Amino acid sequence: MVASIQAVPPHEAALSVRGLTVSLPKGMERTNAVQDISFDLERGQILCVIGESGSGKSVTANAIMGLLSKVIRVASGAIHLDGTNIVGMPTEKLRDLRGRVVSMIFQDPLSALNPLMTVGAQITEVMAAHGVGTPESRRARAIELLAEVGLPDPELMYHQYPFRLSGGQRQRVMIAMALTLEPTILIADEPTTALDVTTQAQILKLIRDIQRRKGMSVMFITHDFGVVAEIADSVVVMEKGRLVEQGSAEQVLKSPRHPYTRRLIAAVPHLTGKDRPPLKTASEAPILKVEGLVKTYRSGSALFGSQRIVPAVREVSFDLAPGRTLGVVGESGSGKSSLGRLLIKLMDSDGGRIVFEGRDIAQLSEPKFRTLRPQIQMIFQDPFASLNPRSTIGQILTVGPVAHGMPYAKAREEARALLAHVGLDAGAFGRYPHEFSGGQRQRIGIARALMFKPKLLVADEAVSALDVSIQAQILKLLDQVQRETGVSMIFITHDLRVASQISDEIAVMQKGRIVEHGPPSQIFLNPQSAYTRELVAAIPGEQPGAARSVAANG
Repeated sequence: MVASIQAVPPHEAALSVRGLTVSLPKGMERTNAVQDISFDLERGQILCVIGESGSGKSVTANAIMGLLSKVIRVASGAIHLDGTNIVGMPTEKLRDLRGRVVSMIFQDPLSALNPLMTVGAQITEVMAAHGVGTPESRRARAIELLAEVGLPDPELMYHQYPFRLSGGQRQRVMIAMALTLEPTILIADEPTTALDVTTQAQILKLIRDIQRRKGMSVMFITHDFGVVAEIADSVVVMEKGRLVEQGSAEQVLKSPRHPYTRRLIAAVPHLTGKDRPPLKTASEAPILKVEGLVKTYRSGSALFGSQRIVPAVREVSFDLAPGRTLGVVGESGSGKSSLGRLLIKLMDSDGGRIVFEGRDIAQLSEPKFRTLRPQIQMIFQDPFASLNPRSTIGQILTVGPVAHGMPYAKAREEARALLAHVGLDAGAFGRYPHEFSGGQRQRIGIARALMFKPKLLVADEAVSALDVSIQAQILKLLDQVQRETGVSMIFITHDLRVASQISDEIAVMQKGRIVEHGPPSQIFLNPQSAYTRELVAAIPGEQPGAARSVAANG
């Protein structure tokens, strides 16, 4: 039975959490996911909750929404929504509060939206579930909401399915759904983590504008202090289930008191504007030379006039010297990931040349390229999806080299050495991917790529889903690996701050083309392209000390 605190909070905040403890099942590393935390979300304010993975941020949000899984529960404490304690409240009453009083925007809109229902059907379903309006009025309200969140052609968008929309458009749909019943409290759980800088800036502006216009209270969960500097009025910092610091955004960002907060702020990547000193290499001849590379996607039927043609990569050309890193940046849909897949021949190009060590691999058949594949390896964005959940880490690391002729004993020895090199203990060899954190899985992904001792690494958004502190560790590891092995790298990212930390040169892509190419000092301090200037200007809170003042909320 939940031991709840029934007392009314000391003042009527929009949301008041008092002594909240959420217990975990027996056998877990920690007893509680959240341990005795208390904080307030004031009316008309934006509260940012920040911390690394496992800090308890999302568990706290799910407890407030009454969406905890069955294996974890609120052990004690109180959660007051508009003065009403919801801990221990019957499910039916709690369901009535969701949408009307408190609503939530989830981190991954593609998995949160039903792929079998149109956008309009999902928004009107919220109203129908609460008995609001008629079918006609619900449809009109849905179209009005789609327009309010800035989606083009709302009537057409009403009939679209989620898979047809971009990441930013899907997130706007999620915001529209959350606003359907005009709640007083909005919880946003990492809603911009996977978005490029310009889309992120648009979503942050949209949430801030809606909050001001409607006088809503917003609890914004993030691991990015740049986002905190951009939108927060107040901040709560969580570590391993405990609240370690809270205060105004200005106080926490400028004068953090807790060592953990200071470590998080120190780990935030910033635009350096400095060029990396070059590595000494045996040859300055390009290891990779790309000339006029083209890729076009086609769908539908040309016969019936419904064929859709999307140019993904348009006449892309660049050179990569040995031991150097080329950062490829741009918005979603710019062609970055398509370029990466072409370079590693996960798909064929429609034209152009990919000359690797003097040999045009674009024209090679798969059987002929297979002998070269160990020399060109990829680090994928999602290490959990790219690691076989049924295989041990030892099997994942050794299966490729053994298939290419390496004796198993040698492969096992190499795998154990690499695990130690990327900061994992020897016991990792016999464990499974689900037993590791996101940062540890990405280290395993790096180890797998290095098993072949490649000459070229293609890292596709390799740190985009990681906390800033884990991100900093992985960037440091990649830099160390490059300096020790001389491997060349294509580093694909939507985060210009990350690109500036690791790149020798940067190529900015827009709509399949490279619109600017140069060293970090040029790209970030003196960009020549208008598009590059827009990307740099869109980076949230590049000066974390410049917190938004409460007075600016007016």
